[in-house]
Amino acid sequence: MKTFMGKNFLLDTDTAKLLYHNYAEKLPIIDYHCHVSPKEIAEDKTYSNITELWLGGDHYKWRAMRCCGVPEDFITGDASDYDKFRAWCQSMPKLIGNPLYHWSHLELKRYFDCDLIINEKNCDEIWRICNEKLADPSMSVRNIIKNSGVKLLCTTDDPSDTLEWHKLLAEDDSFDVQVLPAFRPDKGVNINKPGITPYIKKLGEAAGVDITDFASLKQAYLNRLDLFESYGCRTADHGFDEYRSYISCSEYEADLIFKKALASDGADVDDDELYKFKTQLLSFLASEYKQRGFVMQIHFGVLRNQNSRMFEAKGPDTGFDTIGNYDMIGALSRLLDRMDSDDALPRTILYSINPTDSPAVAALCGCFELSGDGKPKVVQGSAWWFSDHIDGMRRQMTDFANLSAFGNFLGMLTDSRSFISYTRHEYFRRILCSLLGSWVENGEYPADLESLAELVADICYNNAKNFFGFKIL
Repeated sequence: MKTFMGKNFLLDTDTAKLLYHNYAEKLPIIDYHCHVSPKEIAEDKTYSNITELWLGGDHYKWRAMRCCGVPEDFITGDASDYDKFRAWCQSMPKLIGNPLYHWSHLELKRYFDCDLIINEKNCDEIWRICNEKLADPSMSVRNIIKNSGVKLLCTTDDPSDTLEWHKLLAEDDSFDVQVLPAFRPDKGVNINKPGITPYIKKLGEAAGVDITDFASLKQAYLNRLDLFESYGCRTADHGFDEYRSYISCSEYEADLIFKKALASDGADVDDDELYKFKTQLLSFLASEYKQRGFVMQIHFGVLRNQNSRMFEAKGPDTGFDTIGNYDMIGALSRLLDRMDSDDALPRTILYSINPTDSPAVAALCGCFELSGDGKPKVVQGSAWWFSDHIDGMRRQMTDFANLSAFGNFLGMLTDSRSFISYTRHEYFRRILCSLLGSWVENGEYPADLESLAELVADICYNNAKNFFGFKIL
């Protein structure tokens, strides 16, 4: 029987152990999609206790605690930080099989040198150990990032953001990890949502443009893209909660739809108009990304804020989203084809939250691999959100290998708001080495150590570096 979370955790063959310990383990990290705060990095935030670091803002954990019957007061309410932490410890034994069980113990082990099992019995000792460690300067945000082996990370930033914290970080020679903005224009794309009119005013003020029509909207985005690019931005991220279909329209019609949205704060825009406008704006943005060498990331398959009562009480990103079962593959295919036909398709990564989409996404990518420069054009992203557990990661990687070129896979990202989530890269690397090891020891791939080592290094680090064009300092 293996020791829980021991040296060879998840490594079940000799080849897997060799690949992980000799090649994958010490590779640096590029976290090209996350939601950490650039302000907290610039200010080098410290934490007063483990609850603040571990449970604050983590809707993965909040959702799990609700599943265990924890009252909301001990999750997002007014209970003390200690009582919230105790509620988390009480929940943990029930989460066997949930990736949070592994992630949490990995975080405890790697960042706090603590091998205790997370449960109610060990709650007070873990609380003491973690809080004593957090009092050490080595546990400031910047030191956590550096000590995790991170070389570069991309935050998620709205086009209306000032990027003031990125400016400070770019000018700070004392911190050698690159923190780059990522362009996230979802708010301005979804013109049917309440609040679009004041948002567009805010975007215009940030861009120095009086946005009154579609032409001035595009100019505002160009101005903001210039600013983002000046701070090293190499990627734009889009969340497609639902994209019904590619619907062509003229610039004139897009202009009329946009003006209607501004006049009614989104209320008078019907579905057909919304998707016409989206197609026109997304095609424009994609063309700009291609010209600038940006990578476009598209996340889809989510049904958001399904509990209306809790959405009203807690707002978005609090643990009430679920897997959507609507067809996005056909719609995405038509949208990508529109971009490709206009010679406006940038390098693109596709992620679906729905695991049943995985083979279809891998196959769709193969329809647009016409870069001709030795790099893939459209690739499947790593298992995402509700799929980034052991089974989901193995399934996604196997589908990618079956239907595409696994050697071009871009590896892992955290998609996290927590600064101690970098152990998810370790988790991924162990699963990757386990998968490769099983293929070798089953005689499905040659025991060519040189090729295997190169494959591991590429998937864990080099492919992302090259695909995005990052200049690692």
